[in-house]
Amino acid sequence: MNRKASFPPIVGPDTRLLLLGSLPGEASLRASRYYAHPQNQFWRLIGAVIGGDDLPALDYEARLAALRQAGVGLWDVVADAIRPGSLDGAIRDHRPNDLAALASGLPMLAAIGFNGGTASRIGRRMMGDAPGVRLIDLPSSSPAYTLSYAAKLSQWMRLREFSRIGRNSMDI
Repeated sequence: MNRKASFPPIVGPDTRLLLLGSLPGEASLRASRYYAHPQNQFWRLIGAVIGGDDLPALDYEARLAALRQAGVGLWDVVADAIRPGSLDGAIRDHRPNDLAALASGLPMLAAIGFNGGTASRIGRRMMGDAPGVRLIDLPSSSPAYTLSYAAKLSQWMRLREFSRIGRNSMDI
């Protein structure tokens, strides 16, 4: 069985909020894009957080540009692993990404959001104490996690204070 690998991080020197998934699913790997499965609610959730509710309607590059403008970065906690299918529960023999090294190179980083339980479990172990960075567990945006969208959104909105757009709108 072939190993599946994560994508490179999407970050910049002004990244304030880093969102970490576990490992891209089959649809994302085929498309070479983060959160490509049409039923994954990631783009809808983060769009609401940064005030870009129409984010899912944009093409992929425009979505990424909106995230960069909001100071939001993306990556995964798993560098590579054996996993049949797309479910996190099937991840075996994983090698983690060096999250602490990435975080230490982001001078504006204020928070890391873990998209789902597997991302949190692996990511928190890799981050350790992470002084000055708030670690936030989020319900998975995956369609396999059947919590209602409204319930997911209420927890994802905790991220708003860490995005550049959310901070600006709260300062008005």
